[in-house]
Amino acid sequence: MNRNGSENGVKKEKIFILAVSLFVFILALGNFTNPFDVTAAASNTATQTKAKENDELYKKIEEFRSEHRIAPIDATIDRVWKAIPGYNGLDVNSQASYKKMEKKGKFDANKIVFEEIPPNVHLEDLAAEPIYRGNPQKPMAALLINVAWGNEYIPIILNTLEKSNVNATFFYDGSWVKKNPDLAKMIYKAGHEIGNHAYSHPDLQRRSKGETVQEISKTNDVIEETIGVKPKWFAPPSGSFNQVTVQVAEELNMKTVLWTVDTVDWRKPATEVMVRHIITNVDKGSMVLMHPTKPVAEGLGAMIAGIKEKGFQLGTVSDLMSEKRIDNPQPSEAAIDRN
Repeated sequence: MNRNGSENGVKKEKIFILAVSLFVFILALGNFTNPFDVTAAASNTATQTKAKENDELYKKIEEFRSEHRIAPIDATIDRVWKAIPGYNGLDVNSQASYKKMEKKGKFDANKIVFEEIPPNVHLEDLAAEPIYRGNPQKPMAALLINVAWGNEYIPIILNTLEKSNVNATFFYDGSWVKKNPDLAKMIYKAGHEIGNHAYSHPDLQRRSKGETVQEISKTNDVIEETIGVKPKWFAPPSGSFNQVTVQVAEELNMKTVLWTVDTVDWRKPATEVMVRHIITNVDKGSMVLMHPTKPVAEGLGAMIAGIKEKGFQLGTVSDLMSEKRIDNPQPSEAAIDRN
């Protein structure tokens, strides 16, 4: 063997000795557990979990969890109310809660980490049906304002909504948007949701499928051209519709929205009578229908105050249809990893 071959052999021997020494060192650090052994790692995790389960603190967290867990509610088609959205349940993330209390070793309800549990059936899973209300367990109501006339009252209504810190859903008549682009933009810029109310205020129950497609699509087009958004909620004028109407909206990726409680403001009721009617009849999940009329301009503030006094939040149709809970104690903690 030549000199170079001898030197290479020595180098290989040194490298082998170093590799073996490093491997032995790693085993020592790991308490003689093979770091590449997945089974051993899983066993360690299981042991740690079992230790927590036997821990008094962990037991108290689990007891709290069993007492406060709320099951999610699936979306469903009701015989009377038709399509009703689901509602998230509420659970305690025991692992994350334990980590927050582990240092002091004492149970603290203020450090409990809650997380929302989604239902198995969602609104989009249901067959095409109209929507008359939100989930009856969600303490929220929505204001639906159909706009095809009444321009003079819109600034007053917008001012009241702003002062009350409430966003509503305005359903635009397409021909109205064409004639009043500045007002349409004003409402949208004020932070309100925009829906579709057909183009020429037709009686859709008497219209063909082709005519219905044109009424809804034409309105979507003019709304997009004016404010840059495509509505996802459709409100048939005068509440006149049939299954074809609902199906057309569905094919255009929209849900058909009706109402739960009606102000009937177009009949020009006394303002106080209208307000009392709404406050008395509004409930969890209610959608309140109105128009930009004098009674609404005069009584909107009182209606909002009365609804809030009943313990209900106010939001848009999208807010109301959302499965997200509005009583989650720690919504920001929902995404905390269980591990």
